[in-house]
Amino acid sequence: MSILGAIEAGGTKFVCGIGNEDGTVVERVSFPTTTPEETMGRVFEFFADKNVSAIGVGSFGPIDPVKGSPTYGSITTTPKPHWSNFNIVNALKERFPVPIGFDTDVNGAALGEYTWGAAQGLDSCLYITIGTGVGAGAVVSGELIHGLSHPEMGHIYVRRHPEDTYEGTCPYHGDCLEGLAAGPSLGKRWGVAGAELTPDHPAWEMEAYYLAQALMNYVLILSPQRIVMGGGVMKQEQLFPMIRKKLQELLAGYVQHPSLGDQIDEFIVPPGLGDNAGLCGALALAKLALAEEAN
Repeated sequence: MSILGAIEAGGTKFVCGIGNEDGTVVERVSFPTTTPEETMGRVFEFFADKNVSAIGVGSFGPIDPVKGSPTYGSITTTPKPHWSNFNIVNALKERFPVPIGFDTDVNGAALGEYTWGAAQGLDSCLYITIGTGVGAGAVVSGELIHGLSHPEMGHIYVRRHPEDTYEGTCPYHGDCLEGLAAGPSLGKRWGVAGAELTPDHPAWEMEAYYLAQALMNYVLILSPQRIVMGGGVMKQEQLFPMIRKKLQELLAGYVQHPSLGDQIDEFIVPPGLGDNAGLCGALALAKLALAEEAN
């Protein structure tokens, strides 16, 4: 069985790991995301003696995941200092002559959940993370979605909650989904971190209101067979029944399917891979890159 390398490249920290083709992580290390030179130096050091057959990278973005593009492999317009237009795939290829899989962290997590996690055995799924930001990736007919670039489902517009006067945190769009529902918006709207709010605080009804609207859009456009919701905010488990109920109310019976009716508890679920969703997603990208190279 091939040894696969995985990199969960986050804006706050990098997680590097070694695993195999059944999604088992056997070694991992994490370190802060600083400059590309320093951070990638630690990545190179970790993989130097691992003899991996392929490496998968699930990266913070925006990125260019379109093969054949002049900037393929790059982190593009990120506000993260020093990382704009840094080509992480080229940096890895200079050190390791193996197939490199590259995509967004959320597309990677979607592929991981589809391959080994909560959406295993299905034909399609959507993975959404709600944490420092909001992002989502999707597998449709067994393939990750790409087009002009990659999906940016965290930046859709949603209707404002009638009682919400907060202007939003997104530096690009203000009150898009990320601006209204990401972790920082909870802290700035209510004056304390989301983790400090009680389970019955009105913040969670408002959060569910926004997230259910987003899921309605995704259901109507992509029609996924399962929606996996992860990230720090979704550690608030009371959100799951609230989101399910609000989604049903919003759809108003328009889409008739058991997954949107009495089976909705099995339709909107937490990650099957738990906190390993991102790293296992990178392993899945490595496995896919290895298979593509073989063909």
